Amino acid sequence: MRRLIIVLISAMMFFGASKASWSETTLEKIDRTGTLTIGTRTGSPPFAYVNKSNEWVGFSIDLVEKAILPGLNKKLNKQIKLEKKESAPATRIPLLTSNAVDLIAETMTDTQSRRDSVDFSLTFFATGAQFLVKKGSPIKGIQSIAGKRIAAQQGSTNARIVRERVPNAKLLEFPDQPAAFQALAQGQVQAYTNDGIQLAGLRAKAPKPEEWAVVGEFFSYEPYGMALRKGDSDFRQVVNVGLMDAIASGQYFEIYDKWFGPKGEVPYPLAPETKRFLQMQVVPK
Repeated sequence: MRRLIIVLISAMMFFGASKASWSETTLEKIDRTGTLTIGTRTGSPPFAYVNKSNEWVGFSIDLVEKAILPGLNKKLNKQIKLEKKESAPATRIPLLTSNAVDLIAETMTDTQSRRDSVDFSLTFFATGAQFLVKKGSPIKGIQSIAGKRIAAQQGSTNARIVRERVPNAKLLEFPDQPAAFQALAQGQVQAYTNDGIQLAGLRAKAPKPEEWAVVGEFFSYEPYGMALRKGDSDFRQVVNVGLMDAIASGQYFEIYDKWFGPKGEVPYPLAPETKRFLQMQVVPK
């Protein structure tokens, strides 16, 4: 009898511990580990990439370090370390839902379908899909890709839209941006589609930028948000308040100018209507 009681108590303790672990919120996990783990990119300049000094840097990483981490430190009353793990369109949601990372901070478009699996922060960048081609290419936009070999990243919104709108385009999907660009440089494909700002960054970092052109009007709207585990409202509040405070104080625009200004890694002027849109997301205190 005594042995049975001990077994029952042990089982209760085991399932109780399992339940506690299962229900741990992101803030509780960060508090316990002392670390915020983000999923981000290694080859998407200037959002997130490894530079010539082998440093992992970029616009979205700066936003986390300078806008979100200070609020997290204050919320938890301790210094939180930042850890980075590589993510890509095909892996970022599994990384998030499996608790391998706490936040996706890169070039992820906020879409209705993705909201079935994850939540998003407010929009921190807006762009649209275009094409990267060799100078002089007959491809001038989505209207001229029928029958052409087009590269895209696996799991990207660009790939889905091309497949839906131009079903006779020969779409080839690659695991990441460097692989897609390599296919383009080697002539395996005739164009590479991605968000315009990413293509501009890729062109700027190419060995011979003058050989490449970003073409076509936007054929999609790509609002970038930071993805979080679904239903974790307390952590989402910390992320959103950090971004809103950065926009309201002007810190966001200083970070933007560092990466996209005239002397930035990828000059990409902030349109007045985009700036106004960002400011309109700020909720009064």
